[in-house]
Amino acid sequence: MKKLWAGRIQTETNDLVNDFNESLSVDFRMYKQDIEGSMAHAVMLGAQRIISQKDVEAILDGLQSILQDIENGEVELSTDAEDIHMNIEVLLTERIGDAGRRLHTARSRNDQVALDMRLYVMEEVRRLIKLTLGFQRVLIDRAQDHLHTIMPGYTHLQRAQPVTLGHYLMAYAEMFSRDITRLEDCLKRMDFCPLGAGALAATTYPIDRKMVAKKLGFSKITANSLDAVSDRDFCLELLSALSIMMMHLSRLSEEIIFWCSWECGFAEPNDAFATGSSIMPQKKNPDVAELTRGKTGRVYGSLIALLTVMKGLPLAYNKDMQEDKEPVFDAIDTVVQCLAVFTPMMETMIFKPDNMRKAAAKGFLNATDCADYLVKKGMPFRDAYGIVGQLVRESINKGCTLEDLPLSEYQAICPEFGPYIYEAIALENCVNARSVPGGPAPDAVAAHIEALGKFQKDRI
Repeated sequence: MKKLWAGRIQTETNDLVNDFNESLSVDFRMYKQDIEGSMAHAVMLGAQRIISQKDVEAILDGLQSILQDIENGEVELSTDAEDIHMNIEVLLTERIGDAGRRLHTARSRNDQVALDMRLYVMEEVRRLIKLTLGFQRVLIDRAQDHLHTIMPGYTHLQRAQPVTLGHYLMAYAEMFSRDITRLEDCLKRMDFCPLGAGALAATTYPIDRKMVAKKLGFSKITANSLDAVSDRDFCLELLSALSIMMMHLSRLSEEIIFWCSWECGFAEPNDAFATGSSIMPQKKNPDVAELTRGKTGRVYGSLIALLTVMKGLPLAYNKDMQEDKEPVFDAIDTVVQCLAVFTPMMETMIFKPDNMRKAAAKGFLNATDCADYLVKKGMPFRDAYGIVGQLVRESINKGCTLEDLPLSEYQAICPEFGPYIYEAIALENCVNARSVPGGPAPDAVAAHIEALGKFQKDRI
């Protein structure tokens, strides 16, 4: 096949170079965006009288037939044409003749590729936002069911203070709020149509860039032709947002793996979202969480790969930039797959409130509340802290909890203690008293749920 760019170069391209140069296997997925962009470009060329209306009609009919045939699996594409863009142009010319050759007027493959990539990524970002909202909804619903389920909160993976499962889950729901708004911000900076930038220096034809942008759903056009064809910031920003989202999924995965261990026993995956062992019949493994944790590194790798590709490129387009698609596509596919399976896994997760409550009763999670009891009687916090430290040491020596320690032991260390201390350090009271905004008390968590419900409603 004669290359569309054959001109100065007359020698047949070496087969090794053809294989090395082709990107059809990667960019085929953008066929729809390529055809949409070409249709909008053709309509504009006709409106500006750069090509005839007869040619426009032939181009539109030809492109529509190609789109239908591709979706029906009736088109054979060739790597000899290198990429999806040239394949479609070759097919169009074969079907409608000279009119197909006029489509590329006032356009370069550079701004064409930049357009297709933006259109594709914007569509995928909208899908990612929808999936993330769905996952966040599950977290919110599960939190609503567990407003009063007491469990240990941790620092340094050591039991620290009592919280509720609802509060815990809402912490992750809040993280995914940030992920959603990051994706929304990405969309704002993608919303610039690059078509009309040409190879790098725009065109001498009297094109109407704003008309094309409007037809394709963009609200703005790019301001500089050099930047338009060489910009991949929108891809990098998306990869960064997806890396942060995967970090959140990975942290939640780590929690789930820990919760599902026999040593912890706070949760158990539904059988449909667990696997067994090939040799140990007793095993029930949280593989969805483990594999999500592992795939996080894959998305990080996509970000680092594209940052490395872009870091030394001069203006404007360079062939290196063909390497933008694989990491972006792979990262999108990975996050979509993780969200798709993680959502029903969390929806069906079996929580074990009794085990959580028993764990919260151990480890002196109410020690801070014990100190606060003295502070409310007028004692400086640091003095109260030291006294409670002695009480904890005494309880450890006696093999009991603060709730079990006799009042006489309390008063032997500090006479300020009275019978009310046991009410002050009861786990339910420790949680319920923390009703400040953002706290673990059921009413505070309910307010957080209401706020995120509005966040969701504004977007669905």
